[in-house]
Amino acid sequence: MEVKGHKQKCIIFTGGGSSGHVVPNLAIIEKFKFENWNVVYVGSRNGIERDIIIKETDISYFSIVSGKLRRYFSWQNFIDPFKIIYGIIQGCLLCCKIRPDVVFSKGGFVSFPLVIAAWLNGIPVIAHESDITPGLANKLSFPFVKKICTTFTETAAKLKNNTKVVVTGTPIRKGLLAGNAANGLKVCQFSEHKKVILIIGGGLGSESINKVIRAILPRLLVSFQIIHICGKNKLDNSLENLSGYKQFEYIYTKNFAKEARQSEQSLNDVKHIELADIMACASIVISRAGANSIYELLALRKPHILIPLPLKGSRGDQISNAKYFSEHGLSEVFFEEELSSDALYDKIVWINAHEEEIIKRLKTFKMMDSVQLIYDIITSV
Repeated sequence: MEVKGHKQKCIIFTGGGSSGHVVPNLAIIEKFKFENWNVVYVGSRNGIERDIIIKETDISYFSIVSGKLRRYFSWQNFIDPFKIIYGIIQGCLLCCKIRPDVVFSKGGFVSFPLVIAAWLNGIPVIAHESDITPGLANKLSFPFVKKICTTFTETAAKLKNNTKVVVTGTPIRKGLLAGNAANGLKVCQFSEHKKVILIIGGGLGSESINKVIRAILPRLLVSFQIIHICGKNKLDNSLENLSGYKQFEYIYTKNFAKEARQSEQSLNDVKHIELADIMACASIVISRAGANSIYELLALRKPHILIPLPLKGSRGDQISNAKYFSEHGLSEVFFEEELSSDALYDKIVWINAHEEEIIKRLKTFKMMDSVQLIYDIITSV
């Protein structure tokens, strides 16, 4: 794949391993494309970042090798340093080929070799950390970046050189704020006279959340309609024709629905649905507690329940995020070890009864213009 453009200023984006390390990049990519920069993405060959970038943008994508950065013992820890070194070599070759003016890193293990490669080539690097507690890739990258943008002011205290830290919030795509609820209902073949609950189990889905939701479906469907984003290979075929229930493996944010309307194609025939429309038609959202997801819910003023990844399946960043927003009165939280069908159902009923009060509280949260702030920081170097 050839890099587009020759005389434009050029930026390389990187980040991957989970959708949380990719989706915020999309908002900033839109800004740089609008400003006529040549935009390139570097990620892994088979990671979720490749799927998202290729399906949602038209920018050039290059892959490099990267070992996984682990905080626990594994025999792979003896092999992966060699993969990281090879990834750094690949990153150096890409930097020489593409000659970017700057690199923007969203974190995740795939970003580390490129950050080192850029530093070795004298290319400035700006990073972003979404969570309260910095991820390992960003911690290791910190000495090699010019600035690191953070969602929370509390993150600065966890990084040694505070002069490098700038609080910017988390970038959100403008298109997500322009969803059409009527289109979301139409795509799902739902009624406008019944409220919608949206369940998002993260980029890869969640078996535990899926199980609990499906256990209370009969009760929920009495009063609500359900949109369930289950994760790859986690659909339940026995529920496919259940009235008031629509399940998807994953919903990309590219404006497929708009393209369908422009071509006069029936929205019911669109295989890839517009996430903004789905979010717009939901009254209550049940979600994992990645900082990106939370910021989207706050921006949309959606009453929500957070179910953070447990410690056994994460480094605890989602637990910290959930506690932070719960303490500020913005989120209802269930920790997975205390999650039960009855408790979740009761919480949904409570939120529905207090919807106006919750929305009023959510409107007190002030959103930063994160895309512009990050753009200004990147262009300043």
